Amino acid sequence: MMKLPGLTLLVALLGLTAAPSVSAEKLVILHTNDTHSMIDPDTDDLGGVVRRKVVIDSVRKAEKNVLLVDAGDFVQGTLYFNLYRGEVEQKMMNELGYDIRILGNHEFDNGIYELADLLADSRAEMLSTNYDLSQSVLGKRFRPFTIREFGDKQVGFIGINLRPEGMISEGNYDGVVYLDAIKAANAAAWWLKNIEKVDAVVAITHIGYDPTMPPGDKRLAQLSEDIDVIIGGHSHDLIQPSPEASARLQPRVKNADGREIQIGQLGKSGKYIGKIEIDLDNLATNYETIRIDKRLDGRADRKLADMIKPYRRGVDSLMRVVIGKSAVELPKGGERLLNFGADFVFERGRKLVGDVDLAIVNKGGLRRDLPKGDITEGMIITLMPFYNYINVLEIKGRDLLEAFNVMAADGGNGVSDNVNIKYSKKDGECVEVLINGQPLDLDRIYRLATIDYLAKGGDYMSSLKRGKLIAKGDKVLYDDMIEEFRHGMFKGKTLNPSDQPRMKNID
Repeated sequence: MMKLPGLTLLVALLGLTAAPSVSAEKLVILHTNDTHSMIDPDTDDLGGVVRRKVVIDSVRKAEKNVLLVDAGDFVQGTLYFNLYRGEVEQKMMNELGYDIRILGNHEFDNGIYELADLLADSRAEMLSTNYDLSQSVLGKRFRPFTIREFGDKQVGFIGINLRPEGMISEGNYDGVVYLDAIKAANAAAWWLKNIEKVDAVVAITHIGYDPTMPPGDKRLAQLSEDIDVIIGGHSHDLIQPSPEASARLQPRVKNADGREIQIGQLGKSGKYIGKIEIDLDNLATNYETIRIDKRLDGRADRKLADMIKPYRRGVDSLMRVVIGKSAVELPKGGERLLNFGADFVFERGRKLVGDVDLAIVNKGGLRRDLPKGDITEGMIITLMPFYNYINVLEIKGRDLLEAFNVMAADGGNGVSDNVNIKYSKKDGECVEVLINGQPLDLDRIYRLATIDYLAKGGDYMSSLKRGKLIAKGDKVLYDDMIEEFRHGMFKGKTLNPSDQPRMKNID
């Protein structure tokens, strides 16, 4: 008999009751992931919860057996979260009628205690198979699996989460014990198939499709025997059904038995909703991605729209306050935005200690683009929405190199304009690092300006934890930047940052 990952999981697996039975042979799963507080449509006029509800209601009217599930990161990304701390998103998920949810890493952004208070109002069933939450404030809210019955068929659902260390800020996940994702998933799926005798197992995950730091959904599928469908999140990959699928993002992956496993993921910001149909007689699946766009506006739910209006006034007020201008667009993930962010951190570090050698920022910390033209206070808050602070560290060159190698494996991040790096993404390592035109000295102590999330080992840059903290800013990062627009380096200036890459991939 396969050993289950931990006594707490084994105990929790016993005695769970199934939901009331309904008659059918087909199950339709509607799913979302990484909606990131996108209550309204994005700047490209895609997404929005009012539109999403039109699709959900339509499918529920057409099909007998529909489950609505979410694969995590339902918060963090717009002013709705910064102003109302998840209240709006939680209300919307209840109104849309989510049946099953799992955690993403950003659910922990305000700390585990505030998360527990927020989820107390959730009407959905909360799953986590590979987090032992028994010693945390979340313990009573979560189950390791659930079983739903459809006619004479049973479907088991499990929830698989990423390793919190290096991804969630220290202190925000107190009491959470991580269990190996692959072992926990396979143990729970084996239990469901062999002991509970379910007909199908669906894994809802927040580990990414094929991430730099494994495992991901692709690997989970390859190493599984009892999982039939994977509904994923975290990596913001839009997995399209064939023939639209890309070579990298395959919607079907063969498992350890050579059987094809359906995988779905929908990018980010709620611009799509996924629809997976499972024939419960033969486990055949059909996967569809539904675009959430303006064609749905004519069928909007007025009650839901009216619920949002009072919150939108606060959001709109910040988005109208102009504090600066840009000569060019700064696209999210682009070189201009990375260079702008890194140079800002460099200058703020200098204000703290007088002199620094370099600065680094992570592209994941810059959450939106900046447009050509007016820049508003609300844009800056949503650009850097986290409660991060400027840190200045004294750190050895060899520890810096370790961090640069992690950045290389991730396809590069932001460095200040006095740094030039050549790296191999394929090999995950740097081949040349120049600071002020000089090769990195492994034994020298450098002064590094960065954000506290990275200084504490975030984004898997654990070597930065070996640095000595010598200064810390007293304002949240977005307040620092707003101050620079109003009174400092950006006042009266039109932004036009360089578009030249400072970390260059030699591959």
